[in-house]
Parts: sequence; structure tokens; C-alpha cells
Amino acid sequence: MGNRGMEDLIPLVNRLRDALSSVGERCSLHLPQIAVVGGQSAGKSSVLENFVGRDFLPRGSGIVTRRPLILQLLSDNTEYGEFLHCQGKKFTDFDEIRKEIETETHRLTGSNKAISPVPIHLRIHSPHVLNLTLVDLPGITKVPVGDQPTDIEYQVRDMIMQYICKENCLILAVTPANTDLANSDALKLAKDVDPQGLRTIGVITKLDLMDEGTNARQILENKLLPLRRGYIGVVNRSQKDIDGKKDIKEALRAEKEFFLSHPAYKHMSEKMGTPYLQRILNQQFTNHIRDTLPAFRSHLQSQLLALKKEAEDYMQFNPNDPARRTKTLLQLVQRFAVDFEKLIEGSGDKVDTVNLSGGAKINRIFHERFPYELIKIGSDEGKLRTEINYAIRNTHGVRTGLFTPDTAFEAIVKKQISRLKGPCVKFIDMVSQELTTTLYHCILMLCIVLFHELTYVRTVQVMLLIDIQVAYINTKHEDFVASKVNKKKFIFKVIRKGWLTINNIGIMKGGAKEYWFILSAENLSWFKDDKEKEKKYMLPLDNLKLRDVEKGFMSSKYVFAIFNTELRNVYKDYKCLELACNSQEELDSWKASLLRAGVYPEKVGNGPPENLSNPQLERQVETISNLVDSYMGIIYKTVRDLMPKTMMHLMINSVKEFISSELLAQLYALGECSALMDESPEQQQHRVEVLQKHAALKEALAAIGEISTSTCTTPLPPPVDSSWIKPSSLPKTAASGKPGIRSHAPPVPRVPSAGPKSSPNGSRQHTSQQNRTPALVPR
Repeated sequence: MGNRGMEDLIPLVNRLRDALSSVGERCSLHLPQIAVVGGQSAGKSSVLENFVGRDFLPRGSGIVTRRPLILQLLSDNTEYGEFLHCQGKKFTDFDEIRKEIETETHRLTGSNKAISPVPIHLRIHSPHVLNLTLVDLPGITKVPVGDQPTDIEYQVRDMIMQYICKENCLILAVTPANTDLANSDALKLAKDVDPQGLRTIGVITKLDLMDEGTNARQILENKLLPLRRGYIGVVNRSQKDIDGKKDIKEALRAEKEFFLSHPAYKHMSEKMGTPYLQRILNQQFTNHIRDTLPAFRSHLQSQLLALKKEAEDYMQFNPNDPARRTKTLLQLVQRFAVDFEKLIEGSGDKVDTVNLSGGAKINRIFHERFPYELIKIGSDEGKLRTEINYAIRNTHGVRTGLFTPDTAFEAIVKKQISRLKGPCVKFIDMVSQELTTTLYHCILMLCIVLFHELTYVRTVQVMLLIDIQVAYINTKHEDFVASKVNKKKFIFKVIRKGWLTINNIGIMKGGAKEYWFILSAENLSWFKDDKEKEKKYMLPLDNLKLRDVEKGFMSSKYVFAIFNTELRNVYKDYKCLELACNSQEELDSWKASLLRAGVYPEKVGNGPPENLSNPQLERQVETISNLVDSYMGIIYKTVRDLMPKTMMHLMINSVKEFISSELLAQLYALGECSALMDESPEQQQHRVEVLQKHAALKEALAAIGEISTSTCTTPLPPPVDSSWIKPSSLPKTAASGKPGIRSHAPPVPRVPSAGPKSSPNGSRQHTSQQNRTPALVPR
């Protein structure tokens, strides 16, 4: 009757399963068990019913087992069943057990043959069973039937994999003898998760249904697709026997007679049949529990240690104690203040290595996102020049102005400064959102409500800063470019730089030569080289125009000419200056730059655009554009510097001060502090779960501590060649010629067994302190 000296190990697992039943998933524990895997109609249910000696499992066509059934068999003097979901109720009628399984299955999966991974727990006490824990899993299917989901095959395989991939699970791979073993889905799945065969036990069913003249001897002798733990053959009741209510005890007697009388199996009959399978499973499951128990105990201890401090705090916790409520409120406010400051200052113990948070996000808003929003305001230079053009013309009115008007400059600057309100409001909103997220992270809702009120007040104060800048345009600012120099020496913004060749200088004067040209709104200068140290000449742009020059026959240059409309010399004694480029694109680019500076082509077709028809106006636009750029640079610099400081002072520091000094008073002013300290349903549930988990872990460890695991164990059988035999080398059936197991196999040399002999009743005969599992190969 099993592995003597260790018969308490399987009941121990059942005690652990009971202790951890309510918290097992939260503990991520995988108790030792045996998973029964096989295709539909492979005979899994019949094997389990033979173990119990009763009909208690649902039967029918298609997928009958649609939820995992965790079946605990307990050797007892009385016979009854009980379900985990019906605690306290004992089922003595096994037909009622079948109906309860069907009802509970239907409750979750409905009537469309769908499946569910939520297991049903059934415990059967009986004097006819050995202690075992098995999991009956849905049969492997290929094609959905009826209104089953189209991916039913993958759902079943995924469910099976969730069980058999765990190292604490033995795999009972059930395959009918009247199918090709090489195509057994059960063995293939087992091979995927247990390639060394350490956890797989083969079961061959329906041996009595094989074609006449064929047998499964080679398989049962572990010579065809060998497994380390070998194969055991069983004979179940046929569907006719089941329909005729044939007694299982009678079926077991018929099974024994089958193996004793069959010429291919009688030499190994003592190692075949349901009783022998039950004993082998009991032995190997017991050994498996013993082998995995130390690691399981270590896992329980680590979880208990991690839970100890929190559980001890909850043990001392009284949710209705007034002193506790007051103390908790003070502690929460203090902790909230500390947590908020840590998140803002970045001084917390836990540093997020994946995302920015708290103060780091606000810092990015200060120095990256806000400056970017400011840059976007001044990015449309064409629109700005158009506005300046209209401002100048509207300032002159009906008169033609000779000088650049100051009022146009001030109008443009004020409008540009006013545009900063949009980015500043967006800046406040970004910081506010991040602070709100931080406050949510610290969990205190009252502070968030008051913070939103504070945000509105601070927005008004920040807008005042922009209005102050608009109120007075300080053209005497030391960084303003027009205040540094006399207007006659005003340094205008450079429009373009680059190399050009002066093409029409006479051979006697050095010929064509390259110079470094700089074009501004007022003049065109050129230097000896791009270091700009030796200026050769500076040509004012007043009254200049340009014309195209035909490309020379032998020349590779593209040429244009600049001349004075009043026929004055433009350079020394030259009436025009021919400038050459290396490409048409470069030529077009220079002409566009000169156009921007107010130097227009000699002929422009129907005339230039309205806002570019006056070179003097264009130079005034350029002048004011430079001045606006200079002054707005000062404003941008000021706002970039001042806004983070303002937000830090008016908002972030104010929130800190409010939390540390005002929050507690505000909470007491509500007059509902007692209600505020009521334990929330979520917190209450968490407290109960922690205490339950702590108690369950302690109970489980106490149960393990009562068991001695120092007794001898049966070692795992030695390794075998578990590589799949190629189909071409398999024996062929006489009828079809296809690989299979229904054949008269040619003689194969037997592999001598490494294990000791067994007595006829299946118990082992020990010759030493060390026990060994009887080999599943005939001697």
C-alpha cells in the first residue's frame, strides 16, 4: 500500500491545499499534483472512475470535461465526497456528485461547450482508494463542434500547459492503444515541458480494442518511444458496459483476467492494470512530494517573512479606537508632507528607473517644454515681417515716412509680449497637472481640491507679470541692441553670408576673384576670406537694383549684376558689379536674399507684391524686425528665468507650506475627522486578506514541520533514450502499411532492468536501506 514510512505526505498536501485554498492564487503557490492529459475519448475519465470504484464523472460526446477537476482521493473508513464550493455538505450518492460537477461547470461555461480555467475541487473519501491528488483536464481537441469558440484547440492546450509546465506537477499521459503512439498529443505536450522525462508517466488504454493480431507489447516494455518512468496498460469498461451499468469491481476483475490470459501481456501482468497503476502513482507521487517539499517550504517561509511586519501591525489594529483615529490622522498628514516633498525634491528611497515623475517632470517643464512653447511664438518670421510692414504704413498714414517710426516698433513689441500669455497659461496648466498627479500619488483628496483653488489665484498673479512687461517698453535696457550703439552705426541682423566671385574686374587689376560676402538690410560687404578680418569694401544698398547676366560660352558660373539706378559707380570706377555663383540654386538663393534686403530686379513683370514694392519700406521692416528680435530676446530670457521662480514660490512652495502647516487645521475645521478615519472597504478587505494569508502560511508551515522527510525514498529510474523514433523506422500495420502499434513487432533485444524484483502482489522486496522503484520493463 504505497511507500511505507511516508504515507502521510499525500494527506499533508491535502492539508496544505485546505490551508491555502483561500489565498493560494495570491501566494503564487504550486502544490504537488498529478495532471491527467489525453485526447478526447482517450479513457481519462474511466481511469479516474476505476481508481474510485464509482461512476461519478459526466459522460457524453465532445468535450465533457470543460473545467479542471482537482480530485483528492483520501483513504478512509467511510465513503463520501465533498466539494470546496459546498463546504460542510457530504455527498454519499455519487450520481449527485456527477450532477453537481455538471451544474458547477455549466454555471461558468454556459451551454455552448466553452471551457474555463477555474477549477472544481472535489475530495473523495473511500476505503477503496490510495491517497492521490489528480487534476482531470479537458481532452485535447482539434476541431470545434457546434457553437464552440473557433480557437477551442488553443484554449485547451493553453489550459493544459498552465498545469503541466509547473515543476511540481507529474504528468499522466493517457493514449489509447488503437491509435498511432507517435502522434499522441498527450506525449507531445509532455515532451515540450518535460524533455528529460523526469515527470511523465505513460498510460495505454483500450488494449482490448486493438485489431486482431496486433498488440502494444513493445510500448508496454518501454522499447518504442521509451519514457523514463515507463508505461502501464489498463483496460476500461466499454461504452456498452457503461450503458449497461456494469459494476466497476467486475470490470477490474475482467481487466486482471485480460492481462493474465493475453499471450502478449501475461508475462508482465503483475505490472499492468488499474490497481498497479494506482500503487505506482501513489509511490511516485509520494516521492515527488518529498523531493519538492524543501523548495516549497522555503517559498512559504520567504512569503511569510515578507508579510510578517504588515500582519503584526494589523493584529494590533483597532478600527474603532478614537485615540488610534487621531494618531492615524496626524501620521497620515506628516507622511503626506514627507512623501510630497520627496517626490518634488527627488530625495525618496525608491527611485523610478523607467519614467520621470514628480519634481523631475516639473523640471523638464521648466527648462524644456516651456522654452519650446516660447520659441514657437516667434517661429513664423514671415508673418512677423508682414505685421511690421502694416504697422509702419499705418503709422505713416497718408504721408510717406523717411525714418523708421518708434511707434511701430512699440506696437509690434507689445503685441509679441501679449502673445506670451498663451504659453504662460499652458505652462501653469502643465505644472498644475503634474502637481495634481503628485498629490494623487500621495493620496489626499482635500489637498487637491484646495490646490485647484490655489491654481486659479496663481494664474492671475502670473498674468500680471506679462501685463507689467507690456506696460513699459524699456529701450534703454543694457542688452537691447539699439541702446548699445548710435543708430548710424546700428549693427543689423545678417541676412546672408557666402562666397561670390566678382566677375568683371579687369585682367590688369587682378581678374575675377572670390571674396567672402555678407548681406545685411543696409549694405553688402565683402572680405578677403571667411575669417572676416580684412574688409575689402562695403556697398550701401540705397538705389541698388539687380539684373541677370547671360552665362558665358566657356564659363561654368551663373552671373547676376548689381547697379545703381542713379547711374553712379557702385564699386570704384565700375558702373555695375557682376557677381558669379557656382549653381543656379545658389544664384536664386542670393537673388531671394537681395530681394528681402530691398534690392529688386530691374524688371519684375507686373510689379512686386504690395508689401515689397518699396525698397525703403522693406529696409524699415528689416530694421524693426531686428529691433523686435533683440527686445523679444530680452523678454524671452526674462520670462524663462522668472516663470519657474514664480511657480516655485507661488505654487509649489505654497503647497508645501499648506500641507505642513494648514492642512491639519483644515481637516479639523471640516468637523468630520472621525468619519475621515473610517476604514475604507478596500482597506478593510486588504487587512482581512493579509491576516488570512499570514495565518494560512503559518498553518501550512506548521503542517510541514510535523512531517519527517528523513525516511528513505525511491530513486527515479535511470535515463532512457527518449528521442522520438522516426516514423519510417516504426513497425507497420499489416492492413495499412502505416506506422503504428497494431502490428506483430519483430523481436527486439530486451533491455535488462536495473530495479529489484517485485513480489506477486506488487510490493517491493528491499535488500538494503535504499529502496528502488520496480522497473516497468519485464525481466
